Amino acid sequence: MKNKAVLFDLDGVLVDTAKYHYLAWQKLAKELGISFTEADNERLKGVSRDKSLEILLSLGEKTFSEKEKARMATQKNEDYIQYIYHMDETAVLPGVLLLLKQLKIERIKIGLGSASKNARLILERTALEPFFDAIIDGNSVIHAKPNPEVFLKGAQELGVKNEDTVVFEDSEAGCQAGKQAGMYVVGIGEQKNLPSADLVVKDLDGFTINTIFG
Repeated sequence: MKNKAVLFDLDGVLVDTAKYHYLAWQKLAKELGISFTEADNERLKGVSRDKSLEILLSLGEKTFSEKEKARMATQKNEDYIQYIYHMDETAVLPGVLLLLKQLKIERIKIGLGSASKNARLILERTALEPFFDAIIDGNSVIHAKPNPEVFLKGAQELGVKNEDTVVFEDSEAGCQAGKQAGMYVVGIGEQKNLPSADLVVKDLDGFTINTIFG
Protein backbone atom coordinates (compact mmCIF):
# COMPACT_ATOMS: atom_id res chain seq x y z
CA MET A 1 0.00 0.00 0.00
CA LYS A 2 2.85 2.31 -0.89
CA ASN A 3 2.04 6.00 -1.41
CA LYS A 4 -1.22 5.73 0.51
CA ALA A 5 -1.93 7.96 3.50
CA VAL A 6 -4.48 8.87 6.14
CA LEU A 7 -5.07 12.22 7.79
CA PHE A 8 -6.80 12.27 11.15
CA ASP A 9 -8.59 15.10 12.85
CA LEU A 10 -7.74 15.06 16.56
CA ASP A 11 -10.58 16.10 18.84
CA GLY A 12 -13.42 13.59 18.77
CA VAL A 13 -11.64 11.24 16.35
CA LEU A 14 -8.48 10.12 18.14
CA VAL A 15 -8.98 11.48 21.63
CA ASP A 16 -11.84 12.62 23.81
CA THR A 17 -11.13 16.31 24.33
CA ALA A 18 -14.56 17.70 23.49
CA LYS A 19 -15.54 17.76 27.16
CA TYR A 20 -12.52 19.92 28.00
CA HIS A 21 -13.33 22.40 25.24
CA TYR A 22 -16.90 22.51 26.51
CA LEU A 23 -15.86 23.17 30.10
CA ALA A 24 -13.46 25.95 29.06
CA TRP A 25 -15.98 27.66 26.76
CA GLN A 26 -18.74 27.23 29.35
CA LYS A 27 -16.55 28.91 31.99
CA LEU A 28 -16.00 31.91 29.72
CA ALA A 29 -19.68 32.04 28.76
CA LYS A 30 -20.70 32.07 32.41
CA GLU A 31 -18.35 34.96 33.13
CA LEU A 32 -19.93 36.87 30.22
CA GLY A 33 -23.49 36.03 31.27
CA ILE A 34 -24.13 33.93 28.16
CA SER A 35 -26.13 30.71 28.21
CA PHE A 36 -23.99 27.97 26.62
CA THR A 37 -25.23 24.39 26.28
CA GLU A 38 -23.74 21.14 24.98
CA ALA A 39 -25.87 21.62 21.85
CA ASP A 40 -24.22 25.02 21.33
CA ASN A 41 -20.83 23.35 21.77
CA GLU A 42 -21.59 21.06 18.81
CA ARG A 43 -21.42 24.13 16.56
CA LEU A 44 -17.79 24.66 17.58
CA LYS A 45 -16.53 21.25 16.43
CA GLY A 46 -13.73 21.55 13.91
CA VAL A 47 -13.86 25.35 14.11
CA SER A 48 -10.91 27.59 14.96
CA ARG A 49 -10.64 29.22 18.38
CA ASP A 50 -11.32 32.73 17.06
CA LYS A 51 -14.34 31.61 15.03
CA SER A 52 -15.63 29.62 18.03
CA LEU A 53 -15.41 32.77 20.15
CA GLU A 54 -17.42 34.70 17.57
CA ILE A 55 -20.13 32.01 17.67
CA LEU A 56 -20.22 32.09 21.47
CA LEU A 57 -20.48 35.89 21.56
CA SER A 58 -23.26 35.82 18.96
CA LEU A 59 -25.28 33.58 21.28
CA GLY A 60 -25.32 36.38 23.82
CA GLU A 61 -25.44 39.15 21.20
CA LYS A 62 -22.26 40.56 22.73
CA THR A 63 -19.81 42.91 21.02
CA PHE A 64 -16.21 43.48 22.10
CA SER A 65 -13.06 45.07 20.73
CA GLU A 66 -10.44 42.94 18.99
CA LYS A 67 -8.16 43.39 22.00
CA GLU A 68 -10.85 42.15 24.38
CA LYS A 69 -11.63 39.18 22.13
CA ALA A 70 -7.95 38.27 21.97
CA ARG A 71 -7.82 38.27 25.76
CA MET A 72 -10.92 36.03 25.95
CA ALA A 73 -9.49 33.56 23.43
CA THR A 74 -6.26 33.42 25.41
CA GLN A 75 -8.13 32.90 28.66
CA LYS A 76 -10.17 30.07 27.17
CA ASN A 77 -7.03 28.40 25.88
CA GLU A 78 -5.28 28.69 29.25
CA ASP A 79 -8.26 27.09 30.97
CA TYR A 80 -8.34 24.34 28.32
CA ILE A 81 -4.62 23.63 28.72
CA GLN A 82 -5.07 23.21 32.45
CA TYR A 83 -7.62 20.49 31.70
CA ILE A 84 -5.56 18.67 29.07
CA TYR A 85 -2.43 18.60 31.22
CA HIS A 86 -4.26 15.91 33.18
CA MET A 87 -4.87 13.77 30.08
CA ASP A 88 -3.20 10.40 29.59
CA GLU A 89 -3.56 7.29 27.43
CA THR A 90 -7.05 6.67 28.81
CA ALA A 91 -8.30 9.62 26.72
CA VAL A 92 -7.58 7.72 23.48
CA LEU A 93 -10.86 6.64 21.91
CA PRO A 94 -11.81 2.97 21.28
CA GLY A 95 -10.24 1.35 18.21
CA VAL A 96 -7.70 4.13 17.62
CA LEU A 97 -4.55 2.34 18.81
CA LEU A 98 -5.36 -0.83 16.90
CA LEU A 99 -5.98 1.12 13.68
CA LEU A 100 -2.78 3.16 14.06
CA LYS A 101 -0.75 -0.01 14.62
CA GLN A 102 -2.35 -1.63 11.57
CA LEU A 103 -1.53 1.40 9.43
CA LYS A 104 2.09 1.25 10.57
CA ILE A 105 2.36 -2.45 9.75
CA GLU A 106 1.03 -1.78 6.25
CA ARG A 107 3.39 1.20 5.89
CA ILE A 108 0.57 3.62 5.21
CA LYS A 109 1.65 7.15 6.08
CA ILE A 110 -0.13 8.81 8.98
CA GLY A 111 -0.75 12.52 9.37
CA LEU A 112 -2.70 14.82 11.66
CA GLY A 113 -4.88 17.60 10.25
CA SER A 114 -6.29 19.51 13.19
CA ALA A 115 -7.40 23.06 13.95
CA SER A 116 -6.08 22.64 17.50
CA LYS A 117 -3.06 24.74 18.42
CA ASN A 118 -2.45 22.32 21.29
CA ALA A 119 -2.29 19.21 19.11
CA ARG A 120 1.33 18.31 19.88
CA LEU A 121 0.75 18.61 23.62
CA ILE A 122 -2.29 16.34 23.41
CA LEU A 123 -0.46 13.76 21.29
CA GLU A 124 2.40 13.82 23.76
CA ARG A 125 0.14 13.44 26.81
CA THR A 126 -1.71 10.51 25.21
CA ALA A 127 1.47 8.82 23.87
CA LEU A 128 0.21 8.97 20.26
CA GLU A 129 2.89 11.26 18.83
CA PRO A 130 5.29 8.47 17.68
CA PHE A 131 2.67 7.15 15.24
CA PHE A 132 2.63 10.33 13.15
CA ASP A 133 4.73 11.08 10.08
CA ALA A 134 3.36 14.62 9.81
CA ILE A 135 1.53 16.97 12.14
CA ILE A 136 -0.39 19.89 10.64
CA ASP A 137 -2.18 21.88 13.34
CA GLY A 138 -3.62 25.30 14.05
CA ASN A 139 -0.12 26.76 14.21
CA SER A 140 0.64 25.58 10.65
CA VAL A 141 -2.31 26.99 8.72
CA ILE A 142 -4.02 30.30 8.07
CA HIS A 143 -7.46 29.14 7.00
CA ALA A 144 -9.85 27.11 9.17
CA LYS A 145 -11.98 24.21 7.96
CA PRO A 146 -14.04 23.92 5.74
CA ASN A 147 -11.11 25.46 3.87
CA PRO A 148 -9.01 22.43 2.76
CA GLU A 149 -5.62 24.01 3.59
CA VAL A 150 -4.84 21.75 6.56
CA PHE A 151 -5.41 18.58 4.51
CA LEU A 152 -3.65 19.85 1.39
CA LYS A 153 -0.60 20.64 3.50
CA GLY A 154 -0.84 17.24 5.17
CA ALA A 155 -0.78 15.36 1.86
CA GLN A 156 2.07 17.53 0.63
CA GLU A 157 4.15 16.89 3.73
CA LEU A 158 3.46 13.15 3.54
CA GLY A 159 4.43 13.14 -0.14
CA VAL A 160 1.20 11.58 -1.42
CA LYS A 161 -1.46 12.52 -3.94
CA ASN A 162 -4.71 13.97 -2.61
CA GLU A 163 -6.73 11.18 -4.23
CA ASP A 164 -4.63 8.57 -2.40
CA THR A 165 -5.42 10.10 0.99
CA VAL A 166 -8.22 9.22 3.41
CA VAL A 167 -9.47 11.77 5.93
CA PHE A 168 -11.07 10.87 9.28
CA GLU A 169 -13.30 13.64 10.64
CA ASP A 170 -16.07 14.11 13.20
CA SER A 171 -17.30 17.54 12.03
CA GLU A 172 -19.19 18.54 8.89
CA ALA A 173 -16.75 21.43 8.36
CA GLY A 174 -13.89 18.93 8.42
CA CYS A 175 -15.67 16.56 6.04
CA GLN A 176 -16.25 19.42 3.61
CA ALA A 177 -12.57 20.35 3.85
CA GLY A 178 -11.56 16.79 3.02
CA LYS A 179 -13.87 16.62 0.02
CA GLN A 180 -12.67 19.99 -1.27
CA ALA A 181 -9.13 18.60 -1.06
CA GLY A 182 -10.20 15.73 -3.34
CA MET A 183 -9.84 13.09 -0.63
CA TYR A 184 -11.99 10.17 0.55
CA VAL A 185 -13.68 11.11 3.84
CA VAL A 186 -14.68 8.85 6.70
CA GLY A 187 -17.04 10.60 9.11
CA ILE A 188 -17.04 9.64 12.78
CA GLY A 189 -20.48 10.11 14.31
CA GLU A 190 -23.99 10.16 12.90
CA GLN A 191 -24.92 10.30 9.21
CA LYS A 192 -27.34 13.21 9.72
CA ASN A 193 -24.53 15.38 11.12
CA LEU A 194 -21.97 14.46 8.43
CA PRO A 195 -23.73 14.61 5.05
CA SER A 196 -20.49 15.35 3.13
CA ALA A 197 -18.68 12.17 4.25
CA ASP A 198 -18.22 9.26 1.84
CA LEU A 199 -18.60 6.78 4.69
CA VAL A 200 -19.92 7.31 8.23
CA VAL A 201 -19.15 5.07 11.19
CA LYS A 202 -20.11 5.51 14.83
CA ASP A 203 -16.50 5.26 16.00
CA LEU A 204 -13.24 3.50 15.14
CA ASP A 205 -13.85 0.49 17.36
CA GLY A 206 -13.48 -2.51 15.06
CA PHE A 207 -12.57 -0.36 12.06
CA THR A 208 -9.90 -1.88 9.80
CA ILE A 209 -7.92 -0.49 6.87
CA ASN A 210 -9.53 -3.10 4.60
CA THR A 211 -12.67 -0.95 4.78
CA ILE A 212 -10.91 1.87 2.94
CA PHE A 213 -7.93 0.26 1.22
CA GLY A 214 -9.31 -3.23 0.66
